[in-house]
Amino acid sequence: MTGRFILVAALALGTGCAKRDVPSAAGSAPMAAASGVTRADAGKGPRDHRIIPIHPMVGDVEILYGDPESAGEPFVLRVHELPGAIVPPHSHPVDENITVVQGTWYFALGSEYDRGALQKLETGSYAFAPKGSTMFGFCPDGAIVQVHGVGPFRIHWHGGLRTLNDPDSRATFRFARGERVASPRGEGKIVEGYGSGRIIQYEIEGAGGAHFMASEEDVRKP
Repeated sequence: MTGRFILVAALALGTGCAKRDVPSAAGSAPMAAASGVTRADAGKGPRDHRIIPIHPMVGDVEILYGDPESAGEPFVLRVHELPGAIVPPHSHPVDENITVVQGTWYFALGSEYDRGALQKLETGSYAFAPKGSTMFGFCPDGAIVQVHGVGPFRIHWHGGLRTLNDPDSRATFRFARGERVASPRGEGKIVEGYGSGRIIQYEIEGAGGAHFMASEEDVRKP
């Protein structure tokens, strides 16, 4: 669901803290497309009480409970979906429970990304994706999506996963990290690029440090 993809990779997973290298892989640990991952539970144990209000998220993912990669263990996490983010077709080996806790998110099941099939999920909406099902998503204006389930929470990107960290990234991406570009959402500096199948997007840092996503076909030199 990281994901920048998000999911949608720790879905897309990661809240802005330590940066991680991003491996290129079709099937990967959930943290694989995340810029960083933080815990929001102050390191509490599984039986410790916790209250974690909704709050602005700087990075991709916060883990609220458990370890998403531990088999047989429950987990809860929040994913920060950037404005303009497309979550390419992917699947998980476990059931996924999704609740939109802030903003609006669009979600559908299917093996091919189809904008017309997406269903609108406003704040408070819930979706369930059975293990093994292929899904995709879109976030027009930014959202926070809460996910819970029982690990191991892993992602299989059906179109593979490519980033600007790949040695042959120029074969996929027209632009490189640090380049200034223009898009319908404004101008900014490229922070990262993500490719899966025919879907290629850039994460762009715009005016004031705000981040957003833009598709390859919408990005140009200013």
